[in-house]
Amino acid sequence: MSSRRCSRTGCKQPALYTLTYVYRESTAVLGPLAAYTEPHCYDLCDAHAGRLTAPRGWDVVRLPGDPAAQQLDDLEALANAVREAAIPVLPAGAAGAAGAAGAAEPVGQGTEVGRRGHLRVLRSDPNDTGSRG
Repeated sequence: MSSRRCSRTGCKQPALYTLTYVYRESTAVLGPLAAYTEPHCYDLCDAHAGRLTAPRGWDVVRLPGDPAAQQLDDLEALANAVREAAIPVLPAGAAGAAGAAGAAEPVGQGTEVGRRGHLRVLRSDPNDTGSRG
């Protein structure tokens, strides 16, 4: 059991979840308790995590917290959650270049838009075609 406590003022319950904000994407990511404490992340107990709301216009991404899902690579889970929250909704018939090429997104190094410990959140560069010369 972790000795970390909920970040909410006055709450003495043990922390079970970590809340991270990705400001550039207007997204709050709530996932399993992080391995290390981070200065800009919040540890929450079960009750406060369940009542979490985000500012108007923001998305809340809740990563799975069950033991089977925790076996997934944490970097892959965080990247998938942020990618799903950032997928633009296109009008019908507006497939664009990505649809014509058959690729879901461009492949490349991307631009770092967030960081949590050793994990980085990357946004694909729209001008990157994925070819490396």
